Amino acid sequence: MEVEKSFSQTKSPFLSYLSSYAKKMKGELKEEPKINYRDAVVSSLGGLIAIIISSSIALALGYPMALAPIGASCVLVFGAHKGPLSQPRHVLGGHFLATVSALIIWSLFHRSLITIAIVLAFVLIVMILTKTVHPPAAASAIVAINTGAGWGFLGVILLCASVVILISTAYNNLFQDRQYPRYWI
Repeated sequence: MEVEKSFSQTKSPFLSYLSSYAKKMKGELKEEPKINYRDAVVSSLGGLIAIIISSSIALALGYPMALAPIGASCVLVFGAHKGPLSQPRHVLGGHFLATVSALIIWSLFHRSLITIAIVLAFVLIVMILTKTVHPPAAASAIVAINTGAGWGFLGVILLCASVVILISTAYNNLFQDRQYPRYWI
């Protein structure tokens, strides 16, 4: 016991930092909540409706690549409808800022590994600063720069994101124990 005390007292600041750093990686023990199967089915059906309509729009307009980020938005908006990253400000604002940023960077520098990385870093800081963090929006940015989709992609992303929000608003509020959105702005 005295050896442990003397060791901890003589630890260098670096070893102390390294020890606390490693402890952070252990995480915390968390009790998993029970699954609400009814809520899961309601969320799934809402997502199904939203992705069918959004897919029809994206495919009809010639932008099938929009389905991945919009599908991810559906997962958040219907599966985590109470969460802050699922609210309309985050969904629309995030997709708009991320896609515009990516298209501007693509227009100036074209696609390369470094521009893709720069887009992701830039989009992340823009969404944090504007309080519009929506992870699927980062996917919109990556898709926009990686495919060179052009400015028409922005319209499709915004239209499909708006459809997801409108369907979620109409659908989720049909159920007494669900509310969407929690806030608009």
